[in-house]
Amino acid sequence: MSRWLLPALAIAMLPQLAVAQAPPRKAPDTELRDYIKSHYTKYEYQIPMRDGVKLFTSVYAPKDDSQTYPILLSRTPYSVAPYGVDKYPDSLRPGSAYVKAGYIFVNQDVRGRWMSEGDYVNIRPHNPGKAGAKDIDESSDTFDTIDWLLKNVKGHNGKVGQWGISYPGFYTVCGMIDAHPAMKAASPQAPVTEWFIGDDWHHNGAFMLPHAFNFMFGFGKARPEPTKKFGRPAFEHDTPDGYKFFLELGPLKNADAKYYKGEIAFWNEVMKHGSYDDFWKARNVRQHVKSIKPAVLTVGGWFDAENLFGALETFKHSEANSPPKSGNHLVMGPWVHGGWNGGDGDSLGDVSFNAKTGEFYREKIEFPFFEFHLKGKGELKHPKAWVFETGTNVWRKFDAWPPKEAKPSSYYLSANGNLFETNDPGLKKAITSASPSLALADEYVSDPAKPVPYINKTTIGMAKEYMTADQRFAASRPDVLVYQTGVMKQDFTIAGPIEVELNVSTTGTDADWVVKVIDVYPDDFPDPDPNPTQVKMGGYQQLVRGDVFRGKFRNSFEKPEPFEPGKVTKVKFTLPDTLHTIRPGHRLMIQVQSSWFPLIDRNPQTFCDIYTADEKDFQKQTHRVYHDAASSSRVTFGVVK
Repeated sequence: MSRWLLPALAIAMLPQLAVAQAPPRKAPDTELRDYIKSHYTKYEYQIPMRDGVKLFTSVYAPKDDSQTYPILLSRTPYSVAPYGVDKYPDSLRPGSAYVKAGYIFVNQDVRGRWMSEGDYVNIRPHNPGKAGAKDIDESSDTFDTIDWLLKNVKGHNGKVGQWGISYPGFYTVCGMIDAHPAMKAASPQAPVTEWFIGDDWHHNGAFMLPHAFNFMFGFGKARPEPTKKFGRPAFEHDTPDGYKFFLELGPLKNADAKYYKGEIAFWNEVMKHGSYDDFWKARNVRQHVKSIKPAVLTVGGWFDAENLFGALETFKHSEANSPPKSGNHLVMGPWVHGGWNGGDGDSLGDVSFNAKTGEFYREKIEFPFFEFHLKGKGELKHPKAWVFETGTNVWRKFDAWPPKEAKPSSYYLSANGNLFETNDPGLKKAITSASPSLALADEYVSDPAKPVPYINKTTIGMAKEYMTADQRFAASRPDVLVYQTGVMKQDFTIAGPIEVELNVSTTGTDADWVVKVIDVYPDDFPDPDPNPTQVKMGGYQQLVRGDVFRGKFRNSFEKPEPFEPGKVTKVKFTLPDTLHTIRPGHRLMIQVQSSWFPLIDRNPQTFCDIYTADEKDFQKQTHRVYHDAASSSRVTFGVVK
């Protein structure tokens, strides 16, 4: 294992790298646009696929013909505008470094979107048995596009790279599968991979309500024919308060009846598939990520509220199911969704990372990757995993992810809100004591009419900063259980996935189980300077990782099962990976609850198809979490020194 620490100060001092487009949106870069117009010629093509459908494609080719250039391809459902050969964009992504270095930029509207012909299918299932001209999928569309470009676009060097963030990341994953021989490098970034288990729409079978509702209102509208003016209208909530809006929505089935009015076909299709059936299994692209030949740079953000799962899973499957090669890399930074492509990446919400991590990634990691594999320039020394460690705020290198040297360390939920490590003497005392003050279980009443908010602010959607937000507001609620350690004496570095094992019971027949891992700051932790929001960081409870598990899926996502009221039942699931150090003077905290609203839709707490549930199905129930010798509950971390 090789490890490399780059102090935050050194990162911050790196020269700034101008980039093409950044979230949040910046003012147009007229200087860059003028450079593009003077150095590139724009072409537009309708590229025929094997079944005759034509896909609209914009090509920006360098005017300098004294050398050849690699092709950098991006396929998107979000439009390749501006349309028209005389109209140039303010930037060409991934960024200005590529524009200045010289690439043939190719942007394509995927099948059925905007100016491309054909029918659109959300997360179009991969077809591994393609035999005839009519057998198509996103992999074949990528293959056919590259084949046409190589034969019809002048000035290329025979090498192609593909990249994309989020949905375009999904299309990049598809391009890696059964890849064209000319594809030498691919960078799927926050790719959508699985809409039931872990990405945007569901986490462990629980529905990500505001994100799915708000996204699909615009994205899901039908596009009957190619158009330049399709658009993505925003839903008008008529209130800034998402908690209020979605609570008043009532049962999930009301979304179509009240607002969608049958206009969003995919929403209604989803509502027919409340378990992991063939509809969802066909849309699991992870199962096809194998025998990957291009070099791969998979990129994700530790605080990506949308596709953290997709990045980690794409790397894992590519690493496990492809021939051994040095060209398969993972990059994870302290970023929100797509935050590495434009912003500084130096903070999120109240939490500072003391480093311009976005600049470092763009200049030192992504750009050299494409330059090396597509142009043969430089000497690439990327590790297998290049990850940012929050808490200490340093970049670290590992020769595997999760790190091979990570050792399991279990922390047990105990009486009186204690959290004990396996070897802590207090653990044995807690589970064997006969004292009435040391109960063998903790209980709380979960009321669907008053769910626990997911963040302590008024917001209409899925606030990106929720993944680092202060949890003190939740710790004070009676329907949230809180367990914490004593003060840490030395660095405690969590690396990799986090395993949860709860022994629980409920008076109902279903329940959600939300587990949050929290870094509790010392009471004398300094406030930021300047401090425009007047946040108090002393005692701050920073969410490090949290997720939900819909209890009826505890034995199978395919075949949900009711709980037997009052019976102790084991619920096991995995929180997504992290790399975070809880520093000396801090504490480790675990919170357990059964609602996280409106981030997650409400569980009625009676066993039913939640997509078609009625008001009467939503019932107040009492849940218990056990911590006796026979029915202990614990959270297990991978720990590195």
